[in-house]
Amino acid sequence: MTVAAVILSATAEGALTEALGQPRVRRLADIAWSGGAMPVIVLSPDPDGAVARALTGAEAVHHLPAPPETGPIGQMIRGCELAMDDVRGTTAVLLWPARMTWVGPETVTSLIEAHGVAPDRMLRPAWRDQVGWPVLVPLADLETLRAIDPTLMPDAIVEALAAAIPTVAIDLGDPGVTHDADTPYDELPTYEGPADPPAGHTHEWGEDVATEAGLPPAPDEID
Repeated sequence: MTVAAVILSATAEGALTEALGQPRVRRLADIAWSGGAMPVIVLSPDPDGAVARALTGAEAVHHLPAPPETGPIGQMIRGCELAMDDVRGTTAVLLWPARMTWVGPETVTSLIEAHGVAPDRMLRPAWRDQVGWPVLVPLADLETLRAIDPTLMPDAIVEALAAAIPTVAIDLGDPGVTHDADTPYDELPTYEGPADPPAGHTHEWGEDVATEAGLPPAPDEID
């Protein structure tokens, strides 16, 4: 399974806002990559090239967004299409608003591993029963995403998609999935998620997360 990260910023200013000493999108690109996402796509306006420069040396590619009149869903669809063009065989994308700066790499890994167990389901990370971001969307459901009302805002888009396709929320104990950049880093609630995956056993660790969420066993475990 190959899962891309699509980091979405409506403005260049938002993309470049500092987060722990780094431009926001650079921090997110590094987190997405270290968590196992590939490719990492950053979509934002970039009138003077500053966003692209901020990603220099990162395992990420900057692209200009879809036309503004397509709304947030247009940006999501463009990110999905770019991910498929970038890496053949990409099976899902993590749709990731750039304001969600405090998501941990362990959460990225958990979602990717859970996707391997349940590739036909949209996965929503949760913290204390509240769903958040990034949301893992199977690319097999891209046409369903295209059919959603283009006037909706991101949270409403995900709710509409969740009503149309199989969806599972997984509580990963990461407050970063629900607390955005408006919460200072040193004021985040305590991280409660699983420990780092044991070296060489990330698949088994991901299966543990998936099992707790009630996902089915991996295909190679079904008799």
